[in-house]
Amino acid sequence: MQANDYDSFAKAYSADNESNLLNGHYERPAMVNLAADVNGRRILDAGCGSGPLAAALRDRGAIVTGFDSSVEMVKLARQRLGEDVELHVADLAQPLPFGDGVFDDVVSSLVLHYLPDWSAALAELRRVLRPGGRLILSVHHPIIYKMINPETDYFALTEWSDDYSFDGQRATLTTWHRPLHAMTDAFTEAGFHIRVISEPPFAPDTPAELLPPHLRDRKAFLCFILFVLEAH
Repeated sequence: MQANDYDSFAKAYSADNESNLLNGHYERPAMVNLAADVNGRRILDAGCGSGPLAAALRDRGAIVTGFDSSVEMVKLARQRLGEDVELHVADLAQPLPFGDGVFDDVVSSLVLHYLPDWSAALAELRRVLRPGGRLILSVHHPIIYKMINPETDYFALTEWSDDYSFDGQRATLTTWHRPLHAMTDAFTEAGFHIRVISEPPFAPDTPAELLPPHLRDRKAFLCFILFVLEAH
């Protein structure tokens, strides 16, 4: 089974992503909340998948452009978004097909942890942002890898694969663990000020049946970490 082959499980992933706990009721609402008032803002969705975050931002008045490296994901995004959103097949690990300083914000939802080196990707995202623009992003919380693998070195950059089931279809995802200080160092080296570090609660309207029993008396849990960065 090839890791990270989103083309092979795009429909299953998209269906699961719509209303599951981690994406539909936790990470995506938190991203939208951090973006706040986006009316009239030019936003790039970097790694847009099938377009649920792009749709949420568009519905709040943003002028959204999106790209993803998966052809099948972009096809699903086109079906969802119609002609309202400009979409591209592009890879964050390569130069992006956009001019300098053309976006007010970039959102990147659970993408950067697929890359062993963030330098080139962050430089490209900084390039396409206007001065003062925001990069709003989410990645795996760095403590999770250590919690699941207590014998490992938290401070080492480490490749990590795991098997998942999306709407009944099996898939393997490979990501890279890095400690928190490596993340923040990469942001500042790329020309960003860190404005917000967020360990968000799940959405208050989350159906109780989606929550494991041990979480039903809580308002938050650790899974992802979110950042708001300002380009300078």
